[in-house]
Amino acid sequence: MRRLGGALFGQRARRRWLHLVLGGALFMPYWLVGTVAVGPVAGGGAMFGSSLSVQLAAYAVGLPLAAVTALFPLTRPMSVAAARALCGVPGERFAEGAARGRAAKARTAGWFTLHLGVGALVSGASLALPPFALAVAALPFSAELRASELGGFWGLDRPWLTWAGLPLGILMLLGLAAAAAAAGALLAGAASRLLGPSPADRLAAAERRAAELAVRNRLARELHDSVGHALSAVTLQAGAARRVLDTSRRRDGGADLDFVREALTAIEETTRRTVGELDSVLGLLRSGEDDGELGAPGLDALDALVKGAGPRVALAVRGDLAGLPEPVSREAYRIVQEGLTNAVRYAREETVTVRIALSGDELEIAMENPLPGTVPVARPDGGRGLRGVAERARLLGGTAQAGPADGMWRLAARLPVGGAR
Repeated sequence: MRRLGGALFGQRARRRWLHLVLGGALFMPYWLVGTVAVGPVAGGGAMFGSSLSVQLAAYAVGLPLAAVTALFPLTRPMSVAAARALCGVPGERFAEGAARGRAAKARTAGWFTLHLGVGALVSGASLALPPFALAVAALPFSAELRASELGGFWGLDRPWLTWAGLPLGILMLLGLAAAAAAAGALLAGAASRLLGPSPADRLAAAERRAAELAVRNRLARELHDSVGHALSAVTLQAGAARRVLDTSRRRDGGADLDFVREALTAIEETTRRTVGELDSVLGLLRSGEDDGELGAPGLDALDALVKGAGPRVALAVRGDLAGLPEPVSREAYRIVQEGLTNAVRYAREETVTVRIALSGDELEIAMENPLPGTVPVARPDGGRGLRGVAERARLLGGTAQAGPADGMWRLAARLPVGGAR
């Protein structure tokens, strides 16, 4: 009994009943138009009368009108929002956005017509049946009702029928609740089939997910390159300043303040620039932008990058880099940044040589530094920096290689300029 009561009067049943009433309310304009259309045939006096045949005819005219208006783009988002809130169907079963393609539009029209058609019937029964059922149930207790047309219809010449009105009225109310619950279950079962994603919707969703993953990977590369380089450069500068202080104090009790000041200035500039880049990336994460333009620095910020990496970086630039397309300039900056990150991590006191040359439609980047006593091995976490360099070059249609050769660590990248977007 408790399960039956929950099915008829529980929260889910009440929500579905509200959904049906909403459909009945939405059907009212179509029913009125149908009444006006049927009026000339039924006679002007019967246009807004209570004739059941006129109402059913208006109902039949209103349904095709509802199906036609369901072809408008906003119909499916509106229907999905109502069904998700009131039908008790998991949200992932519904499609997002306007219907695309004939099949999806036809299914949306079918759902809208079904919702309004069934909702109109249930709404009409919910308005008309309860007063009648209560009057029938009250027949044994009201002389006025027994003296009315209802009592005459019921048959007062057989008093036992009067007392049958009480259980019959209760059964009418229970039947209305059962019909409403069954209609709600019908709509809930049809919701995922008629409002679910079509192949076009699934393709669009897959494309959106792929774009979101691409942006997330891009953000991860930006954070890795920017923060990783900054930490490596700051560590190098701080270590160099500490060694200068220790050496100077052991030698004569003083310190090479100019070198220490230069190292601290480089640390300050590097951290300030990196905090700005980090704020830019995190701002995009908060705002949900997905256009891929992260406002990352380009080769115009190359001098600051080299200065922050330390004094043992020899930079040679050939060609006018100011006219490079923004994607090429941005990715080239990150490639140089990652190369310097690896160099300051492993080169120790050796000089790092950076050569950038714009030759025709190709930008060449070459970096090298002497290897330490042992070739550096991959970090335990797998290290994504050099892999990111190759990915950046490949995205622009170029190539990048890095590795030991003849006692040197070399990084070489070639980026096409003419076709970059």
